[in-house]
Amino acid sequence: MTSTPRHFLNTQDWSRADLDALLARAAGFKRDRLGDQLRGKSIALVFFNPSMRTRTSFELGAFQLGGHAVVLQPGKDAWPIEFDHGTVMDGEAEEHVAEVARVLGRYADLIGVRAFPKFVDWSVDREDRVLKAFAKYSPVPVINMETITHPCQELAHAMALQEHFGTSDLRGRKFVLTWTYHPKPLNTAVANSALTIATRMGMDVTLLCPTPEYVLDERYMGWAEANVAESGGSLAVSHDIDSAYAGADVVYAKSWGALPYFGNWAPEKPIRDRYKHFIVDERKMALTNDGVFSHCLPLRRNVKATDAVMDSPRCIAIDEAENRLHVQKAVMATLANR
Repeated sequence: MTSTPRHFLNTQDWSRADLDALLARAAGFKRDRLGDQLRGKSIALVFFNPSMRTRTSFELGAFQLGGHAVVLQPGKDAWPIEFDHGTVMDGEAEEHVAEVARVLGRYADLIGVRAFPKFVDWSVDREDRVLKAFAKYSPVPVINMETITHPCQELAHAMALQEHFGTSDLRGRKFVLTWTYHPKPLNTAVANSALTIATRMGMDVTLLCPTPEYVLDERYMGWAEANVAESGGSLAVSHDIDSAYAGADVVYAKSWGALPYFGNWAPEKPIRDRYKHFIVDERKMALTNDGVFSHCLPLRRNVKATDAVMDSPRCIAIDEAENRLHVQKAVMATLANR
């Protein structure tokens, strides 16, 4: 594909045609898991944060296509890395990303990066410096394994929905992205990505959250509005549970912290604690249009969603998790063989 971007940092950087091609390729890998598209090639997986599904699916995905994955954890089994330019490196960091990315690019054909926000200053974290630094200095394609967005999860979710509804055309279906309680403030990455991909697919999207303080960053709200203008569908923000769930075809749940309290979570906690009733339960799901439920996982049962919802045949979270393997193979094969 001549239009394929050099990196896979956000789905918003890719055309709808390219995204559809990735999803079609992923469906092919799901039918036939083994191939040689990465034979003789390798990927360096750089994890600044823990992972289960991401690490497993990338490692196995590379292996199933004949490639090899090397896992690195800076500060644990690799040297701590500095990202700011012009810094006098007399602290913990032993080397700069300018050297790390270029050296890894001499060794590997692809680099994957997983780096969560520091949760101190959103104006800093929203710049996605770690991911962008790797993309700037790397001579090979870089894949976002989750930073402040999670594009691989987006594709896995879209694929699960297409499988469930039996069509690649998801336009006109009501998609509810609902905030749920969690005892800790969490990253907005998956919420940002769910909003992005659902609007990109032309769905009628409702962002359900307790108060206006929980609305997502203006960048991602702006992306969603642009997607609606391009792909059709609609975008609404609601703070009313029953009207949001009414007639929904898809309910997607995620916890996230309110950005106005980013880095100062103590005042946010009593607000968050008042909305434990946002849990996804049988009563709410009964309001939907026989809707399906999903979540990126991991999920705290009976905090974010009840056992009954998770164990229901309408829950496609496991299908979505499996699809991480297939969509990531599609991304790796596409970027490594441009």
